[in-house]
This record gives sequence, structure tokens and C-alpha cells, in this order.
Amino acid sequence: MLAQGGKRVLCDAESSNRAEMTETKEKSWLARKAEQALRSGFTRAYETVRVDPQHYLTHLRTAHGLPIRTYQGVFSVPLEELDQIAADTIRAAMKIAAAEGAGLGIGGIMTLVPDLGILAAITMRMIQKLSLVYGFEFNTDDEIAELWIATASAAGVDISRELVERSVVRQFVPRVIQRIATQASGEVVEKWAGRVIPLLSSVIGGALNYYFIRAWSQRAARHFREKHMAMRAKLVQAGEVPLLGP
Repeated sequence: MLAQGGKRVLCDAESSNRAEMTETKEKSWLARKAEQALRSGFTRAYETVRVDPQHYLTHLRTAHGLPIRTYQGVFSVPLEELDQIAADTIRAAMKIAAAEGAGLGIGGIMTLVPDLGILAAITMRMIQKLSLVYGFEFNTDDEIAELWIATASAAGVDISRELVERSVVRQFVPRVIQRIATQASGEVVEKWAGRVIPLLSSVIGGALNYYFIRAWSQRAARHFREKHMAMRAKLVQAGEVPLLGP
């Protein structure tokens, strides 16, 4: 009886080990796919899905009624107004991400890769808009580097080692994208696992995208807000008050 019981325990242990190995392999495969999709998505978004600063300035003037002629004028707008516009921008991105996640989520794990590519583009455009809301354009190499520093901050990635290369954008940006993709793919493995069930994954995909954007956007908005307040304080101290438009 003891021998049989011992064998049963060994069999159970072996089955458990095999199950754990299978789960580890699946997570490793999913992590690699997620990392590739995010890296590709952020690279493509960086190169093609760009918010035009001048068009967005017009949007801020017409849709939100900001009396500004340039982005320098943003630093004379009450901070509460900017915070409200940022909150509206975040909510809009969350809704788009949720709808996209629910739609592609019907396909389960098979649509994970295109979903993450689109999610990266939505995230990148949202971060660009938040940057502009708080008065920071991204035309020069230094401004582009700052944008990616904010994106890394939104992802919860420490890029202090990469900052020495920020003056060389061609080297800096790919390294930051890789760090972001690696960090975010870990979140995907932990949270997107429910998408292996196609019907349930539609609901899960929408919800996860929604909260993914919310978490990243809140960190990005905090980054730009703090930067905005520091710049505003400098302008006030120097007696340089940006002019508002009609």
C-alpha cells in the first residue's frame, strides 16, 4: 500500500512538473511574440503614426477653446484647463483601445500580435497629444528624445543608462523601444493569458486594453505635468509670460 501510494505521489509530481514546463514554454513563446509585436508597433508608430503639432494646435484652439497662438501660450493657460484636456484625451484613447481590443479579441490568442501593434500606435499617439497639451513639441532631436523618455516613464522603465546616448537619436530611440517592449511584454504574459479562450477573450481583450492605456497614460500625464510646472516656474521667475491669442 505504501509503495503504491509512493508511486502515485511520484506520478502526480511528474505530471505537475510537465504541466509547469508546458506553461513556462507557452509563456516564453507568448512573451517573445508580444515583445516582437510591441517593438514593431512602437517603431512603426514612431516612423509613421505621428500627431502633427500644427494640426493639433488648431484642435486645441477650436475644440477646447484655448486662446493660444503657439505652444508657448500653453504656459499661460490655467493648469486646471490643461489637466481637463489631458483627462479628455486619455478617456478618448481608452475608449478606442477598448473597442479595438474587444474587436480583435474575438480571435483569441491568434489576434494578439496585430492587437499589440495597434495598441502601441494608440499609446504613442496619446503620449504625443499629452506632450502637446502641456506645451512640448517634438520637432528637434532633443524634443524627440524627451518624448521617448516620457514613453519609457509611462511604461515604468528606468532608462537612466540609455540617457547618455540621447544626443544620438538614431541610437537612443531603438534602445528605448527595446526596453519598453521587453517591459510591456512581461505585462502581456501575466494579463493577456485569458485570451486563449476566444469568446471570453473579446471581453478580456477590451478590458485589458482599457486598463493598459489608463495606466500608461496616467504615468505619461504626470511626467508632462511635472515638466510643465517646472518650465512655467522658470518663465514666471524670468518674467517671460507667453502671449495668448485672440
